[in-house]
Amino acid sequence: MMSMDYLFTITIPMLEGAKMTILLFLIAVIASIPLGFVITLMVKSAIKPVAWLANFYIYIMRGTPLLLQLLLFCFGLPMLPLIGEYLVLDRFVAACLAFILNYAAYFAEIFRGGLLAIDKGQYEAAQVLGFSRWQTMRKIIIPQMFRVALPAVSNESITLVKDTALLYAVAVPELLHFAQTAVNRDFTIIPFFVAGIIYLLMTLILTWVFKQLERRLKFE
Repeated sequence: MMSMDYLFTITIPMLEGAKMTILLFLIAVIASIPLGFVITLMVKSAIKPVAWLANFYIYIMRGTPLLLQLLLFCFGLPMLPLIGEYLVLDRFVAACLAFILNYAAYFAEIFRGGLLAIDKGQYEAAQVLGFSRWQTMRKIIIPQMFRVALPAVSNESITLVKDTALLYAVAVPELLHFAQTAVNRDFTIIPFFVAGIIYLLMTLILTWVFKQLERRLKFE
């Protein structure tokens, strides 16, 4: 039976690793959500090359594994001929870019679904009321789109928390890294259970935050 001292000893470094996990999550969410919305607007653009480029981007990012993209940004870009030496990035920075670009594609599809759920008659009603295209989007369409898309955004954000474990594959010292180190050192699987509890706590908090946000938007 494991002592409390041992649990304390292995939990402290894992909590330090969790800081890296949380930092990656915050950077990825803050950057990928607005980027995803921009890509959604590009998909709906009347300029065909812009719409085609956005759709191609979404297809590539959703059609290839995040781990492959992560390895490409961390190890592949520096190997490119001529420009590779200028693309050598800190591994955490490279990982952030991979996560942002990957999740932006998923959020773009979520927002596109939210826009499709809005009745076209609302565009016509706004036009009758004299709203400009920008006023229509800002005051009528975008708020409704976010209400519709919020549950899917919540699910994708929870997936993002779990996907941060992929940092382990590129030797960035996050939560799972410290758990694996403790397992190898002490020949026990207890650190994996502790890591699992920490992940569950993070997703529990995130779920609560999104539930509060959904409840607030329903009553606005």
